Amino acid sequence: MTKQFHDNVLSADALDQLFHEARSYNGWLDKPVSDDQIRAIYDLMKMAPTSANMQPARIVWAKSAEAKQKLSDLASEGNKKKIETAPVVAIIGYDIDFHEQLPWLFPHTDAKSWFEGDETGREQGAFRNSSLQGAYLMLAARALGLDCGPMSGFDNAAVDKAFFAGQPRVHSNFICSIGYGDASTIFGRSPRPDFDKFNVIA
Repeated sequence: MTKQFHDNVLSADALDQLFHEARSYNGWLDKPVSDDQIRAIYDLMKMAPTSANMQPARIVWAKSAEAKQKLSDLASEGNKKKIETAPVVAIIGYDIDFHEQLPWLFPHTDAKSWFEGDETGREQGAFRNSSLQGAYLMLAARALGLDCGPMSGFDNAAVDKAFFAGQPRVHSNFICSIGYGDASTIFGRSPRPDFDKFNVIA
């Protein structure tokens, strides 16, 4: 059906993998995620659009049992097992001083000057665009055949101290378990609103 729009529309199978059949997983198969897969996720994620090509996301990939336990200890009770049993958990943070990197990330204009002296604006931009990057991370993981389980429900300040120590300008946004989802741990597809419920074409 989507082929009616343009010849370059992704296949129905690809759209199912990214959206229609994808789920947020609560449990994981005992199957590892390699460092090469983690790097491949990042290499896709970094190419997706952000404001002024800013790259505020700073990611810690908690892969070792020690790192996952440390993160689990700082999470709500309902998230502990999801963290401990996942092959890897991405801690998506954001750097308030992202603008320092703009001279090489957005070199055709002086974008750094747009953000100097405006820490509130930088924090808003960093949070917003790191959230975008976190969403791109999930789409990249799904595109590579992996499953995701995004979460809040953790002590942000404690996670900042534990995982972004020495980086006082970096703050945690959300976390996302990544691996091969255990289908027995997911609920059925919940309803989604039709277009006309929350949208207006003006």
